[in-house]
Amino acid sequence: MLRRISLTSQISIGMLVGGFAGLILGPQIAGIQLIGNIFLRLIQMAVVLLIFGAVIEAIGGLAANQLGRLGGKTAGWFLITTLAAAVLGLLIGYLVNPGIGMNLSRVSHATEIAKAPSNIDQTILNFFSSNIFDSLAKGNVIQVIIFAILFGIVLNQANKAGTFNQVLSLIKQLNQLTVKLVMLVMRTAPIGIASLMAWVTADSGLKVVLPLLKFLMAFGLGSVVFLTCLFTLISWYAKIPLGGLIKGFSRIILIAFTTTSSAIALPVEMTDAESRLGVSKSISQLVLPLGMALNSNGLAMYLSLACLTLTQLYGISLSFVAMLKIILLSVIACLGTVVVPGGGLVALTIVVPTLGLPTESIAILAGIDWFSGMFRTVLNVVGDTTTAIAIAADEKELNHDIYEQARPVTK
Repeated sequence: MLRRISLTSQISIGMLVGGFAGLILGPQIAGIQLIGNIFLRLIQMAVVLLIFGAVIEAIGGLAANQLGRLGGKTAGWFLITTLAAAVLGLLIGYLVNPGIGMNLSRVSHATEIAKAPSNIDQTILNFFSSNIFDSLAKGNVIQVIIFAILFGIVLNQANKAGTFNQVLSLIKQLNQLTVKLVMLVMRTAPIGIASLMAWVTADSGLKVVLPLLKFLMAFGLGSVVFLTCLFTLISWYAKIPLGGLIKGFSRIILIAFTTTSSAIALPVEMTDAESRLGVSKSISQLVLPLGMALNSNGLAMYLSLACLTLTQLYGISLSFVAMLKIILLSVIACLGTVVVPGGGLVALTIVVPTLGLPTESIAILAGIDWFSGMFRTVLNVVGDTTTAIAIAADEKELNHDIYEQARPVTK
């Protein structure tokens, strides 16, 4: 029976069942979190290896004239969409005013926040690895990607003489096996996600959500507006049907929304970008891992909206210069931000003190970070994948036949 139901539908059912079970049964079901955490770890254990191999394969197999062109286009799309998300976060914040009238008496301020280095020089230095094996072991995505880019460039140059084809072939085979491993684990996604949703609703319930419901509503509204504009833009730019585009994104969005982790969503994102959205493998393997670490549309919107909410909470009026500062900091803080659940709080520790707001105010938003992470992750992965579609269309590496097959048959 379950084989007749698509994996996407199974995950949707699991999410609903888990959410209701947590609300109804409460803390007595919180122990089910263990099953969800096992599922997350099974996915996470292969993500760094997948990124490492995918970037090397993508760069190692490119023609010399493609490397600089693709890199420039990717960086341009990332910057434009992230900047647009940050600006939209401020606009939605002024429209909804989530910090005005917030009742803080029901919000816990005892949450511990992980401190991120506030020194810009140290932050930049942390992008570079002193030991790649240590970076792989710790799952430091930025350091792994920079090493993989350099290794891929060297392999690309060496392959001009045809002397290292076997190395590239071995990396391709390793990547194929890693993807198969991840998709095997994904069969357990309905159970894992149901367990996570049961734990979240059992642990938090509505007591933490209600005081900050206005903030979540504003973030949700901003996410819908951003996705609508982005899908419409890409449909026009890549000359593909809007309905087919949205259908192709259905599983990516669901996995991102329920796991709240761009890293965990990456394997599904790469698979569906190629098989359901028509992006060539060479574009997918280059753009999507880079996007996961460098392009955070959802985080940019979250940071600008969160900063405005906190200034409203403290009764601070923002000048035009202060608004520009929030937008700029929201974009910069996205670089290399942790791509696992909770990364939004780490980014806030960079931005909030810089704006002169008390660091302890971050705890106000900590109680709903999982729910905020749902919107953040969806915007992040959709932004990455739409960039891949746009670049594939530019490079004539987008398979339009997939969208034609998705069209309903009319008599």
